[in-house]
Amino acid sequence: MAAASRPFAVQRLDHVVLRVRDLDRAEAFYRDVLGCAVERRRDDLGLRHLRAGASMIDLVSVDGKLGRRGGAAAGDEARNVDHVCLRIEPFDEAAIVAHLAAHGVAAQGPASINFGAEGDGPSLYFHDPDGNTLELKGPA
Repeated sequence: MAAASRPFAVQRLDHVVLRVRDLDRAEAFYRDVLGCAVERRRDDLGLRHLRAGASMIDLVSVDGKLGRRGGAAAGDEARNVDHVCLRIEPFDEAAIVAHLAAHGVAAQGPASINFGAEGDGPSLYFHDPDGNTLELKGPA
């Protein structure tokens, strides 16, 4: 499909979500070893947002509300990355849903407002052919 017919353009990677066994230990590693700053804590979800330059690394506890959806902690038979988020413009939900549907891809529910590298903004989730979750995120 030609780029001109797509209702959005990918701008950059917004954030990556990593499932971790020990949220405090993971936060300390990314903060102290890599220099990422904690932007926001969502203890109700078992989630920490860390600034990684212009992007974010989100840490999700495998035993927290969000992390339990991914099953067991990372290992030989378990995945560690929850989803990959692509920052897009413009964010026209109806056009995006129609575009995905034209390719046989179903959005996971309506768009919602979520926190990312640029703040709160609209996002829409769906799966790639291998079952990996992708998020398209619009501007804050």
